[in-house]
Amino acid sequence: MSKDTLLIVEDAPDIQTLLKIYFSSQGYEVFAAGRGSDALELVRKQLPNLVLLDVNLPDMLGYDIGKAIRANARTRHIPIIFLTARTEKQDMMVGLGEVEAEAYIAKPFDIELLHLEVRNTLKRARQKNQTHPVTNLPTADAVNDQLRGLLTRKGWTLTLMRIENFDLFTQGYGTVSGEEVLKFMALLLNDVAGEHGQAEDFTGQMVTGPEFVLISSPENSRVIARRLIDRFDAEISLHYNYRDRKNGAMKLTDGDGHEQSVPFMSLAIGLLDDTKGPFYDIRELTESAEAVRQNARSTVSTTGKSATIVA
Repeated sequence: MSKDTLLIVEDAPDIQTLLKIYFSSQGYEVFAAGRGSDALELVRKQLPNLVLLDVNLPDMLGYDIGKAIRANARTRHIPIIFLTARTEKQDMMVGLGEVEAEAYIAKPFDIELLHLEVRNTLKRARQKNQTHPVTNLPTADAVNDQLRGLLTRKGWTLTLMRIENFDLFTQGYGTVSGEEVLKFMALLLNDVAGEHGQAEDFTGQMVTGPEFVLISSPENSRVIARRLIDRFDAEISLHYNYRDRKNGAMKLTDGDGHEQSVPFMSLAIGLLDDTKGPFYDIRELTESAEAVRQNARSTVSTTGKSATIVA
């Protein structure tokens, strides 16, 4: 199972170092920022499982960072724990009420009790069935809530995408390497959506399989799909070993001992606009979008290259 990732936002070097060393020693993958602008960039690019957030920072208040995280559809699910010397009631009201942080912890703090709060917060987040355990993208109920909202909206495009040949890749390279590809795709999707979309655009992942979701405007969705394919095709070879990169394909031995050549992973992307509706429930909506994506999969199977199909 992948490590949980923490983002520590703390401008005091001694406290930041203490937190980084401690949580790294406890098995977490840790990122850190001393400025609010850097923190927001890391949230967007790394999709941490949890943010430990100071309030007094050189360029902005931690409350404003928290509000920005909550205002973005792609990051609002990330748990926030404030860790601060500001302990007046009105400060706590802002952190817990306006930002809707999961906890508000005063400095000085006991690091073992802090770790307990972090662990329990992550456990509660997983129990809500809201995020994928590998990528931390919204999944399951969170995705269904977004799809349900499309039934009464206008001006949207639902994009479904799948990593083709992913199962064969994990067969050859193993589960851990497969998880790295899923994380790569999640970060790529979030990065491209952040660059070419809007704050209200939604990115998510299906519960099982290498299948991802984007909800954006028709114009932005097409740009995002093109850019995703460009970057995915340019970078996916880095997940293969030198021999496979040199050959331009993966060598895989089947159960009979015969070696076969498997094309590198690619993307099959299907786009469905609201104009193809009306849709009366999310099952009808997803089946319609899946049919478009299946057409893209057929194109990928024929050409061996990533493809986008628009309904």
